[in-house]
Amino acid sequence: MGYLLIVALIQAFSFSLIGEYLAGHVDSYFAVLARVVLAGLVFLPLTRWRQVEPRFMRSMLLIGALQYGITYVCLYLSFRVLTVPEVLLFTILTPLHVTLIEDALNRRFNPWALVAALVAVAGAAVIRFDSISPDFFIGFLLLQLANFTYAAGQVLYRHLIARNPSDLPHYRRFGYFYLGALLVVLPAFLAFGNSQHLPSTDVQWLVLLFLGLCPTALGLYWWNKGACLVSGATLAVMNNLHVPVGLLLNLLIWNQHEPLGRLFIGGAVILASLWLGRLGSQRPLLVGQARR
Repeated sequence: MGYLLIVALIQAFSFSLIGEYLAGHVDSYFAVLARVVLAGLVFLPLTRWRQVEPRFMRSMLLIGALQYGITYVCLYLSFRVLTVPEVLLFTILTPLHVTLIEDALNRRFNPWALVAALVAVAGAAVIRFDSISPDFFIGFLLLQLANFTYAAGQVLYRHLIARNPSDLPHYRRFGYFYLGALLVVLPAFLAFGNSQHLPSTDVQWLVLLFLGLCPTALGLYWWNKGACLVSGATLAVMNNLHVPVGLLLNLLIWNQHEPLGRLFIGGAVILASLWLGRLGSQRPLLVGQARR
């Protein structure tokens, strides 16, 4: 669990760095591309290109495309219309997506998860009840897509490693992850990026360097490795550890004038949605289990 704890703390700090120094200043697609290139430079020289099954390689490409490529493109785009506290709160739904994906892989159906999703949307509306706009809901939906693909990457990696044991250490087979991410991020930057909004200050370059080497390179590697060493329940809890820490850091340092009342009430509603999702997973009988 030590891997997950370290990464959760790094992630908590990273959200504020993105929101305060990159969002609205540096092209989102370039920022995501720079991070994956830096991480690839760390892991690709360590990657074993032989003695690795082609099926495993293809699976890792897919996981990288999901867990980093799509996830981080959506995450950075959401910062255009949401504040850092809102982004942090809306990422709290990742465990709900983990549950839905695990249930799908195990051929189960949990109707409580759908109820939880509706309650979560209500919680988001509470946070912005006085200024709800189409852009706000677009940001919320972008984050739910990011939550889904990030959760899918974790679940698929756990299953992949369990089914493909190897004497090679994890880092020898992890470089394919960043290649998969690059297959999404590079075309996205070429198609939608704005080369007129590249980093223009030393601070912006330093933030990108930190994000590329710490959360993206070491962070994603440690997170996926740690996910294979803990139970699903522990993984769900750790997925949300960055939220209170990130909120505390952001509100104390950068966003001292954030409307805390609506933020905490809406956050409580979103937390209630997670409880509803877990309530369904604890029921003794679910559709699909009756046939076992």
